[in-house]
Amino acid sequence: MTEQPTTSSEGKNNKKPLALVLAGVLAAGLLGSTIWPNSPVAIAQTNTAKEALVTPYGKAPFSFADLAEKVRPAVVSIQVKNGAKKQKHGQSFEFNGPDLPDGHPLKEFFDRFGHERPHEQHPQRSRQSQGSGFIISSDGYVVTNHHVINEAGKISVVMENGDKYDAEVIGSDERTDLALLKINTKKQLKFVKFSDKTARVGDWVLAVGNPFGLGGTVTAGIVSAHKRNIGSGPYDFLQIDAAVNRGNSGGPAFGLDGTVIGVNTAIFSPSGGNVGIAFAVPSILAKRVVDQLKSNGKVARGWLGVTIQSVDDDISASLGLDKPKGAMVTSFSKNSPASRSDMEVGDLIVAVDGSAIDDSRDLARKIMGYAPSNKVRVTVLRDGKEQDISIKLGTFPSSRQHASLQKRSKKPAGKEMEDLGLSLAPASEFSGSDAEGVVIIEVSRDSDAAEKGLKAGDIILEVAGDSVSDPADVAQGIQKAKDKGRRSVHMLVRSGDRQHFIALPLKKV
Repeated sequence: MTEQPTTSSEGKNNKKPLALVLAGVLAAGLLGSTIWPNSPVAIAQTNTAKEALVTPYGKAPFSFADLAEKVRPAVVSIQVKNGAKKQKHGQSFEFNGPDLPDGHPLKEFFDRFGHERPHEQHPQRSRQSQGSGFIISSDGYVVTNHHVINEAGKISVVMENGDKYDAEVIGSDERTDLALLKINTKKQLKFVKFSDKTARVGDWVLAVGNPFGLGGTVTAGIVSAHKRNIGSGPYDFLQIDAAVNRGNSGGPAFGLDGTVIGVNTAIFSPSGGNVGIAFAVPSILAKRVVDQLKSNGKVARGWLGVTIQSVDDDISASLGLDKPKGAMVTSFSKNSPASRSDMEVGDLIVAVDGSAIDDSRDLARKIMGYAPSNKVRVTVLRDGKEQDISIKLGTFPSSRQHASLQKRSKKPAGKEMEDLGLSLAPASEFSGSDAEGVVIIEVSRDSDAAEKGLKAGDIILEVAGDSVSDPADVAQGIQKAKDKGRRSVHMLVRSGDRQHFIALPLKKV
């Protein structure tokens, strides 16, 4: 940096040296070199054909303009007319997010992080919504989100140049929130391809879409994280920080090579606007789903028919394991493949066809990766020993069946179990002689049981792998775990319509 002159005479004396310094900088810029060692300034000022800044870790683009110009013709706006919907009487709310039906795998995510605001009542009217999509073939196949076109009466695809086409739904998949459309045209359309590589955290990403109806909008950022669980079953999503807003749903996220690394699906937003956290279906998963939609109109997934849970440190200790692993079976769906096999509640599934299982989501992901009717070898850990069970998979249903339980209204006095912090009573005392398990009447606030989430009304079905029907059976199960030298004891608990295992540490018992 050149210091400012302090007097007029100093200014005259410094004119020539200053001019020489500026000339030197300009010359260095033209030659693509620098007069300062290890400085990228001159490189940044060059106008090379590659338009990139060379750093010790690779190249960074000066501009995304060439990439945006290349991919934008393949990105489309999706306009959906949903038909008439009747408004309910009384106060209503407009959900600041996609309108998802009950049971949709992403509904839990949007209900948790979405934003509601009251709006005026309207008479019966048709609804129109907008989203984004992208063309994946010259003959007009278009990828978008399932929630964008769900229950659509009419779908229109609008190109970057304003051309508009009617589109039909080829197939749709709730679990991954993907849909495949087809537009009929004789024109050869510009299209983009899915990347066959997994994007790395820190990679540049370009999101193109139709936020708030403003088609052809380009935003840039990086891949922020991998394997985000947003409540869509076992599938993991990419997290990106490129600005994504309402209307971007179904649009592509591009890598610097112009291939699609993800399909924008959801945003984390307390207010409904962009806060720099968006989620995208990874390209490898999206391509696999789209291929099935194109061939069959739907995605067929393998199904075991078990309710499972991951193993924590306490449950792991109760089973005599060195570290948590696998997925524990808590119940079976009626007439499911697993229920007709030799599998039992309490089995710990540790491998499928020899591939180790990390946790419950890993198991679900692996099983769903098989086609229905495939036979798989499931390895379970039971009573400290591994055994293989051969199971012919079924087809994953669109909705899962849950057994209805009798309502519990009485609170009979139970035997105090001070060491566990629980008051217990046989379930048969108030639900009939054939009722199974032991009912929790009360839970001490400062107990391990309370910390684990046990509450009054929950039913203990098993302790240390044995069925229980009386508080004395619970005490016996605890003693069994102690005799085996376990640090904790696991229990199968039914809470509402859900069964799960909870492990209580024995060091305080």
